[in-house]
Amino acid sequence: MVDDPWFRFVLGVFATWRVAHLLTHEDGPWDLVVRLRAAAGNGAIGHMLDCFHCLSLWIGAPIAFAVAGDPIGQALAWLALSGAACLLQRLAPAPVALIRSAPGEGDDDDLLRTETRGVGER
Repeated sequence: MVDDPWFRFVLGVFATWRVAHLLTHEDGPWDLVVRLRAAAGNGAIGHMLDCFHCLSLWIGAPIAFAVAGDPIGQALAWLALSGAACLLQRLAPAPVALIRSAPGEGDDDDLLRTETRGVGER
């Protein structure tokens, strides 16, 4: 089953999406990924860790070697892995965050909001 090229490609797509999502949107175990992003700062690596689409290209590059055998196939797999991971990212629902009101800003109830909307937007 692992020798099937389509199976390897689908595994590669999910692996590319998973690692790129972890590095761009999650805290990681023991907040390791958050600390990595903070250490990367505002330089080129820091900007790359903020962009899922950019990071999926770099994550997909080594995975392409496992998916395809010849150089042309690897180059095509590299772009296809990133593209498929980007499509998966668009299909994922917007994350929901629990946001606490600051003391003195009204009631102290916790609100669930999506990260894509501001406080006053509807």
